[in-house]
Amino acid sequence: MIEVRDLHRHFGGFHAVDGASLSIDKGTITGLIGPNGAGKSTLFNVIAGVLPPTSGQVLMEGEEITGLKPHELFDRGLLRTFQIAHEFHSMTVRENLMMVPPGQTGETLWNTWFSRKQIAAEEAALRDKADEVLDFLTISHLADERAGNLSGGQKKLLELGRTMMVDARVVFLDEVGAGVNRTLLGTIGDAIVRLNKERGYTFCLIEHDMDFIGRLCDPVIVMAEGHVLAEGSAEEVMANEQVIEAYLGTGLKNKGAA
Repeated sequence: MIEVRDLHRHFGGFHAVDGASLSIDKGTITGLIGPNGAGKSTLFNVIAGVLPPTSGQVLMEGEEITGLKPHELFDRGLLRTFQIAHEFHSMTVRENLMMVPPGQTGETLWNTWFSRKQIAAEEAALRDKADEVLDFLTISHLADERAGNLSGGQKKLLELGRTMMVDARVVFLDEVGAGVNRTLLGTIGDAIVRLNKERGYTFCLIEHDMDFIGRLCDPVIVMAEGHVLAEGSAEEVMANEQVIEAYLGTGLKNKGAA
């Protein structure tokens, strides 16, 4: 579904992404792991149009999408979440969800004067959709809570819910478990699996929690120093000597040898 070909992203003399090539197959939950500074988030930013590449290509279902803007990719069903959740903190959880779909009739001043019935009908439908999403994520009890009052894990669930308000096809999740307690992380994991199995979402996620990666992801791609180091199942990459040295550290490798 997504193919990355020899992708580079330089910041001056620093090569954050340095010739990365990988594929994300439709219908998979792909894990992307690697040490800090490996280029994972920069790779996500280039794929999702947040940053332009220095060189290389990104394709979606065979069509080149290199350099397209985030809103253009959004319209194609490619969405990206961030390590730090980006919610409208003064609005309720339900209102955050209702804000997502583009092209709403009430977005123009003219329509607010002359299309009130249409706007009311749209808002009612969006409210129903938002409530369905909240129920799916088991956070209906937070519908009227201000988003800024949510815990870190609840904000991550809200971000996942926002992808459900549109026809998402492939979602890039950046450190979905960061700052999330184990109970909520399990809830998030369950939601990702259900969206994958029941609604056909394709996911690629950056995560440092290897138990979480092992539970959800196949395949797992390992990055180091801006390029792809290894790929396989979670068990295969964790047994890879290069991965052990680059990702887990030589200390652990030597300990295992002892």
